[in-house]
Amino acid sequence: MSHDTWAHKLVLVAVRPLARTAVTPNQVTTARLITGLAAVAMLASGETPWVAAGGALYIFSMLLDRADGLLARLTGTSSRWGHVYDLICDYTVTALLFLGIGVGLRDGSLGWWAAALGLIAGASVTAIFWIAYKIDALTPAGRSPIPGAGGFDPDDTLFVAGPLAWLGWLQPFLILAAIGAPLFLVIVTIYYLKLRRRAANA
Repeated sequence: MSHDTWAHKLVLVAVRPLARTAVTPNQVTTARLITGLAAVAMLASGETPWVAAGGALYIFSMLLDRADGLLARLTGTSSRWGHVYDLICDYTVTALLFLGIGVGLRDGSLGWWAAALGLIAGASVTAIFWIAYKIDALTPAGRSPIPGAGGFDPDDTLFVAGPLAWLGWLQPFLILAAIGAPLFLVIVTIYYLKLRRRAANA
């Protein structure tokens, strides 16, 4: 993913003064993990006030995810472990986001099938992230492995989880994610296999 999206530009305002403190990128990543898991728990409750609060907290967690990398680059503290830790936290929170939404919708028309759809969507999105990481290793420096458009990365679509939670529209979002994420996973996988074949033949 790129490092110059609208979300990154927004977060940069807060990260610049943070760079002059003792706060480390890994501490920000840990805060992202904690807030993300808390947001998932709120969404899984299925209770309207908690679901709305969970949507807001999830947006904050995603902004923290942008902040840790920016802080590392501003302070020159980027590390292999920090990158891996960031990926682990992203995979965990994103996979559980959809499962949490599904569990929270268990009393709706889908029943516990909503949790199954959440598992499908979460597993697919996590697999997409992993393949994007593999694509990154085959992509020239300075280029995004899965390019975005208009100042947005593909995973910026997850920001909509917040407003949809406030509006009570998480069920159609979950259904679309359970259909769209596996399809996008197929596309990304084919793209990765082509890149790997091209690299092997170079």
